[in-house]
Amino acid sequence: MVNNYYVYAVDRDFGPFFLKFCSYFPFNAKLYLNEHECAKRQLTRKGISFAALDNGVLSCADPARLQQICDGLSAEKIDALLRKWLRLLPHPFTGADRKAGYRYDISILQAEFSLTQVLDRPAHGRLFFEQVIRENLDLGRPEEVQLIFNRTVSRRTPGQFRTRIVTQDVTPSLNVYYKHTRIKQYHKENRALRTETTINNTYDFGIGRKLHNLPKLREVGFAANRRLLEIERLSHDCMLAEDTFQAINGPVEVGRQRVSGLRFADLRVHALWQAMILFRQPAQGFRAADLRRHLAALSASM
Repeated sequence: MVNNYYVYAVDRDFGPFFLKFCSYFPFNAKLYLNEHECAKRQLTRKGISFAALDNGVLSCADPARLQQICDGLSAEKIDALLRKWLRLLPHPFTGADRKAGYRYDISILQAEFSLTQVLDRPAHGRLFFEQVIRENLDLGRPEEVQLIFNRTVSRRTPGQFRTRIVTQDVTPSLNVYYKHTRIKQYHKENRALRTETTINNTYDFGIGRKLHNLPKLREVGFAANRRLLEIERLSHDCMLAEDTFQAINGPVEVGRQRVSGLRFADLRVHALWQAMILFRQPAQGFRAADLRRHLAALSASM
């Protein structure tokens, strides 16, 4: 039986984390930490009010400062956290071992990069996400995967390229795979759209495992999140909400000026839209007289 020793701790700056030590040579250890908890701890220390969303932040009084805190996580800070607690905690390397040059060095076993988009209308967001799932079942195909991860996929590329729809309880999730990497997207706590890329092998992207490669992995992870959302945005047939439709369909008052509504069922409105399309190319724009000439011809034919 192999014994592993777990140490759960709370750091002043990083919040909760844990270390796992193996009891036999070469005494491997694993450090697990969560930047969301680190950000929450920093906000609390600086007196910035916020509302938590499980593994994330729902709202914050100073979003710019929150983003700055998240961007500030670096390889140097993570390494300093490990060195600090190795001085405080018992671990397999004795003082004589450390003097002889034996020490822990950090490599990246797994890294997760997430984007949480809080929705002002959660019910509409759930409907949107379920429709996105239905329209993007082909995201796992090689031609789509290479767009998301910006990597060339050939017949010799290892791994299974597939899309999985996982339904746990009543929360569906969309999963797309590339080699040992996975993008997972789901509706988090019925309040936000969560997109997260989990990299389990840095060599999938030609990047080393040493901790100093963290900035390169951040670029890969967040770029994949953005590309997935862009593909979904282009493929989704968005529908105008009722209040947005009525705002266009009915009259609007801007200051002392009243603007008539564009009633979509009116044939004159159809003619107006068609006439305006004719002027989509001219660099110098057009005049009302130019528009009236085309509008008269189109109205006569309706």
